[in-house]
Amino acid sequence: MKRLLLAVFCCVVLRVCVAQESEGTLKVDVKLVNVFVTVTDAHGAPVANLEKENFALKEDGKEQKIAVFTRESALPLSIVLGVDTSLSTKKDLPLELISARKFAATILRPQDAMSLYQFSEVVRELVPFSSDLKRIESGIDRIRNGAATALYDMVYLGSHALSARQGRKVMVVITDGGDTVSQVDYKEALRTAQEAEAIIYSIIIVPIQASAGRDTGGEHALITISTDTGGKYYYASSLPELDEAFRRISDELRTQYLLAYYPSQRYSDSDFRRIQVNLVGTPAGASEQARYRAGYFTSKSSF
Repeated sequence: MKRLLLAVFCCVVLRVCVAQESEGTLKVDVKLVNVFVTVTDAHGAPVANLEKENFALKEDGKEQKIAVFTRESALPLSIVLGVDTSLSTKKDLPLELISARKFAATILRPQDAMSLYQFSEVVRELVPFSSDLKRIESGIDRIRNGAATALYDMVYLGSHALSARQGRKVMVVITDGGDTVSQVDYKEALRTAQEAEAIIYSIIIVPIQASAGRDTGGEHALITISTDTGGKYYYASSLPELDEAFRRISDELRTQYLLAYYPSQRYSDSDFRRIQVNLVGTPAGASEQARYRAGYFTSKSSF
């Protein structure tokens, strides 16, 4: 089944770590491990004025020397935007599309690219990576409702599409959090996202907070995927809340930091290397928090 899912995404993927050589110029180095970090204050607003000395980085508990430090406002973005079109989202879909259109208009710059997907019982790429806003808007106009929900397939395929990209790789998923027909499971979807170095933001649509049909298990899985990839999740039940979620995502993507390091000697046999980033001597002290991916795999999963 996985081979069928990947049929339209056939490519050889090499994990690379990207450092910014100069503004707008990328240097590729397969030895570096790169960690994109978002720092927010007590009110959840991005903090954009930190220096290299404000970060301490560890891998599997062992201190690492930060070889590359840069603010990432200029580095190109590759964004996968996935819209849940299953039957359970039918009522809210028009509002989702209005917000998605605003987000695309706000976030896209000439150096960025967005790919548009819809997912229900199947996952469909409506627009491949493009910086052409009119093309993205035309794809949004073609979104139609389906039946079931292949959420994990969306994360899996979107991550594979991002894996071949350079720079910052982001997935934004608008969904009610359920999954009913995916061919891959939660663990596989998460691992694929981590291997692609994708940062996942989830906008979870909850029309009625106490709805008996609400899939809290699916919501929890999506929240974990977002957290473990260094992204964030938002709940939304109205157009203003959707707009606010997209605004916060856009603001964060303009104020990230890149920490890159050459891993020192490893003492663990685990295939997964856990990353820890601490803030040091920041102006607001403990009220500031850092978000980043949980770690990385030293080997590729088989497809």
